[in-house]
Amino acid sequence: MRTLVARAVVLLIASLLLSSLPVGAQTQEPQSAALAKELGQLLDQKKLSAFAAKDPSAPDVFVAALYYPASQMMVVSARYAVPSIMAEKIAKKDYLEVYTDLNSAAVEGSKMLVMDLGADGVKPKKEESHIDTCDIGAKAWVFDGDWKKQKMASEEEYTKAFAQADAAYSKALAVLIAQVKKI
Repeated sequence: MRTLVARAVVLLIASLLLSSLPVGAQTQEPQSAALAKELGQLLDQKKLSAFAAKDPSAPDVFVAALYYPASQMMVVSARYAVPSIMAEKIAKKDYLEVYTDLNSAAVEGSKMLVMDLGADGVKPKKEESHIDTCDIGAKAWVFDGDWKKQKMASEEEYTKAFAQADAAYSKALAVLIAQVKKI
């Protein structure tokens, strides 16, 4: 009886401690996780290793992905100075060329690039040998959980950077998913 009471007390204390952790420290599935998995499945079904689309929210913004099944997804979103050229390449299904052009010739400061190792959404901390990265404009983040190494002022700043990266990646994935479903 005494053992059961002791276990109950330990469980109660552990659950109270866990619930008092900051929101960023609690395990929460990033919003990009389900979207990355869905895009991966769609690209597998369509037998595509690259895909690109125009972002309907802006006339000169395009999104492209390179996909290596179950191992990596690289997604870039950026403004392009001559949207008609990019639209023509998408119409011709030159998705790899669109990806390359967005990576190398995007309007300065407009590029978002995510390297999602595992093709399972960005994760805030290193998982196995996977470390996800995200560049947005001039900012570059490595999501290995070590905010001090990245010269951030606090863990809260790291959590905010991760949330920004996850939201930007999720938006780009949603654009790609909507368009790949149409082909």
